[in-house]
Amino acid sequence: MKRRTAREKALQALFQIDVSDAEPTAAIEHVLEEEQGDSYLSRLVNGTVEHKQEIDGLITRNLEKWSLERLAGVDRNLLRLGVFELKYCSEEVPANVVLDEAIEIAKLYGDDQSSKFINGVLSKVKQQLI
Repeated sequence: MKRRTAREKALQALFQIDVSDAEPTAAIEHVLEEEQGDSYLSRLVNGTVEHKQEIDGLITRNLEKWSLERLAGVDRNLLRLGVFELKYCSEEVPANVVLDEAIEIAKLYGDDQSSKFINGVLSKVKQQLI
């Protein structure tokens, strides 16, 4: 599975977990729809869920005039995914790749403003983590 596909599937699984309190394993199985699983997909979903409080704290500190709860579900979970990759996958994935991927996925799944919003917040988080 390509990493882009793993990120998209991870976003879908995280959205399910966020909306319906699904278990990570069940959410991953649901989004795979009989496809073969992927270790990077599992790492993204499980890692984001495991570090959710810390990730949400980083996001919240970098939101201006927004609360995490008010964000669109897609944007909130894409930010979580991006922050997880920035913080915990930096040895493997360059920060600029994480930002580019998140922006492109936001264009597919978010609204007209999502990509700019995701870019702004993740850029701030990236600066803090460097």
